[in-house]
Amino acid sequence: MNCIFCGIVDGSVPASTVWEDEHSLAFLDNRPLFAGHCLLIPRLHVETLADLPPELVGPLFSNARMLSKAVEEALGAEGSFVGINNRVSQSVPHLHVHVVPRRKKDGLKGFFWPRNPYKHDEEMEEVRRRLRDYLKA
Repeated sequence: MNCIFCGIVDGSVPASTVWEDEHSLAFLDNRPLFAGHCLLIPRLHVETLADLPPELVGPLFSNARMLSKAVEEALGAEGSFVGINNRVSQSVPHLHVHVVPRRKKDGLKGFFWPRNPYKHDEEMEEVRRRLRDYLKA
C-alpha cells in the first residue's frame, strides 16, 4: 500500500501535526482553504466513511468535534466547516475529515457547489422512498 496518509501515521511522511490520540491524527492541510484548515484521519487505513469500523465512529467524530471547537477558539474564527468526501473529490483514498475555520464574508459559498432543487414534489418523494426502503433493509 502506498498511502500518503498512512505514511503520516507511521511517521515516514512529515506533516504539521496538531493533535493525535490512539484512534486518529490531525494535521494542517498543505493546500488549505484558510489558515488552520486541518485534516483529521483515522490511524487505521479505510477509504470511506462506510468502511470505518463501527467502534471507531464515535472516537473519530468526538475528535472532529473537539478539533472544530479548537479551530474556532484558538484562531478566533466565527465558525467552522466540517466535511468529508467519499470517493468523488477525495484526493487521497484514506478517510479524512476537513475542519476549516470560517468567518463571515470569507468568500466560501455554501457547500462550494450550486444547489439543484427537486424538479417537483414527486421527484422528492421518490428519492425519499428509495432512501427509506434501503435503510429498512
